[in-house]
Amino acid sequence: MAQSHPPVGTGPLARREARLAWGLLLPTITAVALVVLLPLLAIFWISFKPVKLADLRPPEVVLREDIRGDKDVAGGEATLRYRLRNSSQEQPINGVTFADVMPDGLKVIELDERCTLSGRALTCDLGDWEPGAREQIKIPVTVDQVFIDNAIRPQDSAAITTGQASNILTNSTFTLDNFARIFSGEEFFEVLWITLFYTVFGTIGALVVGLFAALLLNKSFRGQGILRGLYLFPYVAPVIAVAFAWLILFDPFSGSANALLVQMGVTQESINFFGERPLALIMVTVFEIWRYFPLSFLFILARMQSIDSDMYEAADIDGASPFQQFWYLSVPQLLGILSVLFLLRFIWTFNKFDDIFLLTGGNAGTRTLTVNVYEQAFAISNIGAGAAVAVVIFACLLTFSIFFLKYISREEGL
Repeated sequence: MAQSHPPVGTGPLARREARLAWGLLLPTITAVALVVLLPLLAIFWISFKPVKLADLRPPEVVLREDIRGDKDVAGGEATLRYRLRNSSQEQPINGVTFADVMPDGLKVIELDERCTLSGRALTCDLGDWEPGAREQIKIPVTVDQVFIDNAIRPQDSAAITTGQASNILTNSTFTLDNFARIFSGEEFFEVLWITLFYTVFGTIGALVVGLFAALLLNKSFRGQGILRGLYLFPYVAPVIAVAFAWLILFDPFSGSANALLVQMGVTQESINFFGERPLALIMVTVFEIWRYFPLSFLFILARMQSIDSDMYEAADIDGASPFQQFWYLSVPQLLGILSVLFLLRFIWTFNKFDDIFLLTGGNAGTRTLTVNVYEQAFAISNIGAGAAVAVVIFACLLTFSIFFLKYISREEGL
């Protein structure tokens, strides 16, 4: 009778190894959760909240304290003044109180009915406040020589304020107005089309230029290392430096590109490359291709140099042309790395903000979804709408990634 054995990987040793593996992975999983998942969940949370830029700071009681009158004369009368206000113009504060310690040398003449004095401890109950409320407590006092000798200022003893206010970030108020705002009208779909144009052509262009650059440098020749270094310049140079270099080069008034085109007779007047539709979108896309093709070039060149050269020698013997060798030998070997590069570059380009913002500021038909996040959140001060656009970006990239990994990569054999 055949002896049965437990399934592979289910024995005590396998379970101990699995627990050890999960224990070793726990710090990494925790770090990923803190760095990636928590900010992502926060963006989803804020996208359903009516949050303005001013709401990021919760309502609080702002207090200013000073003394006015004959405060430098012994026996003089002065007024200890507390000025308080609600920092929020939209949220009330309930149960407002403040406590302070009266400085030595001040004798209270008359006390506000909302305040009590125990020894030198002053406590005031101001009740509930409406949004933007202001209050002023005036306490007449007599100044003794002790106060003058010690050179005491009332603000040296910080008053303690208390109050309860609803924080829009943590309360139970939710809304769909943020998504209704960004989806209303044709503006969103125009921005989405601009983003897709910039992303698709920027990604494909960077891959194609990187492929041609790799083909040029796949053979050894004198000065190959120097040329490789020059190819990497657009990628390693600071983006702010190369962006302003392009702006100066294509400036409609003093740019070298316009001067050259006019002298060659290509155009009769200067062209505003970064200020006219649809030229501005084409220019920022060309900038994207120029700046990021070196990354594709490096990966493609590394893959090409790992291909067995015997195939090309056999193809030469059979009389295959260079194009046939490239199309039937090189391309099938490069499909894997090209697929990975396309996925990564698509995601990175879709999320690109700094290049477009430095070149055009999102004007002249170059307003992408990431620029829209900035404008909604900071230019219009609507943090909730900005977070809603960020959620849309995440949904678009997640949909693309799932489609790519499920269908495209399967066809490529990845």
